Amino acid sequence: MKTLIKLFAAFLIATASTVTSAETRALIVVTSHDKMGETNKRTGLWLAEMTHPYYELTEAGIKVEIASIKGGAAPIDPNSLADDDAINKEFLANPATRTLLDNTLTLADVDPARYQAIVFAGGHGTVWDFSASQAVNDIGFAVYQQGGFVAAVCHGPAALLNIRDDNGRLIIEGKKVAGFSNKEEQAVGLTNVVPYLLQDELAEGGAEYLEGGMFESFVVQDGRLITGQNPQSALELGKTLVDSLINNS
Repeated sequence: MKTLIKLFAAFLIATASTVTSAETRALIVVTSHDKMGETNKRTGLWLAEMTHPYYELTEAGIKVEIASIKGGAAPIDPNSLADDDAINKEFLANPATRTLLDNTLTLADVDPARYQAIVFAGGHGTVWDFSASQAVNDIGFAVYQQGGFVAAVCHGPAALLNIRDDNGRLIIEGKKVAGFSNKEEQAVGLTNVVPYLLQDELAEGGAEYLEGGMFESFVVQDGRLITGQNPQSALELGKTLVDSLINNS
């Protein structure tokens, strides 16, 4: 009898989790910017910073949609394709998922009321178009104000530089955050190419910037704000967001 009760309880928990996940929707936002400053080098989305959170979210049964600043085909940083990454390969090889990047939603047209979470994926392109986008500010504000989670990884926290709450305060003010560090920017040789150093801008916005090891996974959660330092943090950021959504349901 006790065994039957335990099995039934497990069934109820699993059913509840499935129902909760089915009702939960997340939006991943990627860059539309494909040029590295005044150089001839190409940039864009760092692929794993989108595919790894996507994998974690969808594996948990959470519906995921992908948007970009301009909509349509999102540029991918060619350097990110050099990684021997099984999740990247699976995403690109599957027509059902590859089409999501080839046909991203236009961010300004997205209804934020549909989402319980938003993820700003990184890639150097984001330091040009995320922080300058009114659509980023609007949807970031809306999701956060309606009680949703805002996550960003690597250069993705550039999206957070101008998102304010209903009191006019930056949502990063007084919050612990991570993002691509000055040391990492120097290590990849782009300190004098990017329009600003993300670490400095986050601190200037009133955030308490926390730094992990160079190119090692490091994720910080402060309430409904979740940030990761670098590409290596993308999977952990996805796991942290999933856990938060499940525990918040």
